[in-house]
Amino acid sequence: MLVKIVISLALLTTPLALSADEAKQVQPPPKPSVSMDDIRAFTAVFNLVKQAYVEPVDDKTLMQSAIRGLLAGLDPHSEYLDQREMDALSEDTSGSYDGLGLEVLSVDGSLRVVAPIDDTPAARAGIKPGDVIVRIDGKPITADNVGQAVNMLRGKTGSKVTLGILHEGGTAPEDYTLVRETIRVASVRVRAPEPGYVYIRIAQFQEDTGAELRSKLTKLLSKQNPLRGAVLDLRSNPGGLLTSAVEVSDDFLDSGTIVTTRGRVKQADLSFSATPGDLLDGAPLVVLVDNGTASAAEIVAGALKDNHRALIMGRRSFGKGSVQTVLPLDETHAVKLTTARYFTPSGTSIQASGIQPDIELADLKLSVRDAPPSLISSERDLPNHLKGEHEKDGRSDVHAREDIDDYALSEALNVLRGMALQRKPASPPG
Repeated sequence: MLVKIVISLALLTTPLALSADEAKQVQPPPKPSVSMDDIRAFTAVFNLVKQAYVEPVDDKTLMQSAIRGLLAGLDPHSEYLDQREMDALSEDTSGSYDGLGLEVLSVDGSLRVVAPIDDTPAARAGIKPGDVIVRIDGKPITADNVGQAVNMLRGKTGSKVTLGILHEGGTAPEDYTLVRETIRVASVRVRAPEPGYVYIRIAQFQEDTGAELRSKLTKLLSKQNPLRGAVLDLRSNPGGLLTSAVEVSDDFLDSGTIVTTRGRVKQADLSFSATPGDLLDGAPLVVLVDNGTASAAEIVAGALKDNHRALIMGRRSFGKGSVQTVLPLDETHAVKLTTARYFTPSGTSIQASGIQPDIELADLKLSVRDAPPSLISSERDLPNHLKGEHEKDGRSDVHAREDIDDYALSEALNVLRGMALQRKPASPPG
């Protein structure tokens, strides 16, 4: 049987194969655990629905609903997948699909936003991690239709959908009309917020995230000499591929355990370790996290924290510490089943508790004060001044504006400056 491990909320990783002996381990115990009374009760309810429900329902629909209910009762991540849901699951690994750019999770019959993906209709509209979608196109989200509601978020490019969003801490939902797009997620973005420092943004862990990071970062680092520090931004990162999370962690570590997983099946017990080679050559590293940092992104944060490679700043992360395995039933149906928990290098499970930052930051936004006049200390501070022969732009106005507004990034850079002052200079070659 072919199986695939899922480490994010809805993404696949590398295939595994169960041997006959290992397959026996997932079989139910020899002693029957379902009584005849339970079987009779199920059959009775099935027949009653067939005979007395207000509208006719075919046997296949009833059986699939029963299967979905069985899995939904286990945990929020185990589910029954049809062909469309399997296709959607596979599309996410490539970072291209038609929709709104939302990572969502069904919680107690509600549809909660884990994270909006960067530069998508959802992110541009201002939807935040922790928001709850209470209705789609005027139709309320309930425990009965929450599964179908996820499919309603996707659709043809150019089509519109109206979401009723209840913000975290809000009292009444607000309507947002969004236009679906072909979502092509740029997994990695890098830039230099100021000389000597680099900013690395990973929006999602996809198939090529590791290679993309190494290519872009190496190119930027060739222009930053000496490198004083780096910020790795994992805020609102919903997770992704386990292999990519391990690759990225390894890129910043010289040694040490990255992550381990443990479950009831032997093949669920995995361990990943770092190999020599740090892209930043030991330069100080700050990792930004928030309540939208989930799953594979938490693996990276936990690996860098427990190996004392990085300082974690921001808000407590989402807390998804379980692993799902996709078990195909046939060519068009599969079961996504929680099969293991993962543990950070210190042996800690972050399930339902998340990664606790070393430095906690409130969810604030910086703004320029209106009253006091800005200080003018030189010619270059004057508006519309003539550009000097040796004056360089440094950063684009867009990035400069982003840094002014981004409180967490501003604080991270402040911490890095202090860490850079304490860092011992590298010894000269012998």
